[in-house]
Parts: sequence; structure tokens; C-alpha cells
Amino acid sequence: MKNRLLVVTIIIVSVLFGMHSLQRYSQDDAKATFSNATLTVGSSGSDVYELQGRLKYLGYYNGAIDGSFGTKTKNAVTWFQWKFGMKSDGVVGAKTKLKLWEATKNWQPSAADTGNATGGSDNSNNSGSNSGSSGGSTPSKSNNLGLSESDLKIMANAVYGESRGEPYEGQVAVAAVILNRLKSPSFPNTISGVIFQPLAFTAVADGQIWLTPNETARKAVQDAINGWDPTGGCTYYFNPETATSKWIWSRPQVKTIGKHIFCM
Repeated sequence: MKNRLLVVTIIIVSVLFGMHSLQRYSQDDAKATFSNATLTVGSSGSDVYELQGRLKYLGYYNGAIDGSFGTKTKNAVTWFQWKFGMKSDGVVGAKTKLKLWEATKNWQPSAADTGNATGGSDNSNNSGSNSGSSGGSTPSKSNNLGLSESDLKIMANAVYGESRGEPYEGQVAVAAVILNRLKSPSFPNTISGVIFQPLAFTAVADGQIWLTPNETARKAVQDAINGWDPTGGCTYYFNPETATSKWIWSRPQVKTIGKHIFCM
């Protein structure tokens, strides 16, 4: 009996030691990849190049890899943190670096990923200052606007967060408004820029943007991309029961779908 207990104890100790060694190995590799600096908006340099390259590899970041931590990079970090069950604050500390390294072990940096190629800037406080459709993750084969998979994902998140209780036509209409803003010179020129523009969407302000969208929201996005615009070109909408802005009532109203009034 004592021998059996001894054997079991040795096995447990060995397993625990192996797990600790593996964790230590991962942490050491992550530390070798990144410095000890905490990365946030305003940071720059090789750590940010590494961060942007790995986020782009996973499809969370579709801006230029320029080594400058701007709003687009923060949005990508926040999205990554949320998807991996972490605190979504956009600050890249040791835990986020480790999780990112573990998720991108097969990533191989190119010249652009290491800062040896030129590109646009992510240094603006306006997340729409960069073109997101160029150099992003692999474009979906099912859209003709050149949008990336990450664009489609965040659009579905927005549609679900903003209009999941609305009729299907109303969900397509919300996706169409996002696309209409993308095409308008009055708004940011990337999907993430449009969605995360300050005060633009309630779902971003209250965190519902990070809810997991259902298939209906994804289909609504695809229908809008394929050309269905129930709004007739509107760039605004609001719920008259909850709207607090007097300005939004001054916009030319075009159509009411469900609880939303769509306007120019």
C-alpha cells in the first residue's frame, strides 16, 4: 500500500513539475519576444511592431504595421483580450503578451512586420485615419468590397449589439448604415474606424459590441455587402424612445424600420 502511494505521489509531482516547466518555458519565450514594457496608446518601437504583426496574423488588426500604438491598435488589442477571456482594457501587459505569443507560435515576421518597410500611420486619435482594406487579413471570398474577415466579424458584432431585437430588415439596415458611412467622406474610411468612432454607436459605449453575434447578424452583414440597403443610403439612425440628442431629430428622416428611424 505504501509503495502504491509512493508511486502515485511521484507521478503527481512529475506532472506538476512538467506543467510548471512548460509554463515557465512559455513565459521565457514570451519575454524573449517582448520587452518588459507595458504597451498602451502612445507607445512605439519594436514591441509595437511585434504586437501589430501578431494581431494581424490572427485577423484582429488590419492597419499598417508602423510601430505606433494608436486607436486602431488599441481596438485590436481590446478585441483580442475579449476573445481570449481577458480584461478588455487595450493595455498590453505581461499576461496579454503571453497569451498573444501562445496564440501566434507559427507566425513568421516579414520585413513590414519588423519595421523595415514603410506604411501608413496608426498614430491618430481617430481610428478611421488609416485604410483598413489594404494589407488586412485575407479578404472574404463572399464580398465584393474588399473587406477583410476581421471587418466582417466586427460588423456582425455591431449589428448584433445594436439591433438583435429588431426585424431582419432592420438588422440589414444597421449594416447598411455602417457601409454608407464607410463610403462617405464625412466618416472614417475603415470599418473599425466607423464602428469605433467616438459616440457613434451605443453598443460600443455600453460594451455590447463584444457580445458574440448570431448567424442572423452575420447574414444581415452579408446581405448589406451584397447590395441590399433598406435605408436608401442613410448614414444615421436612432431609437425615438431612448434618443437624448436634440441634434439627431434635425436630420432628414427617410424610413422607420422596427424601433429605429433612419435618416440622412
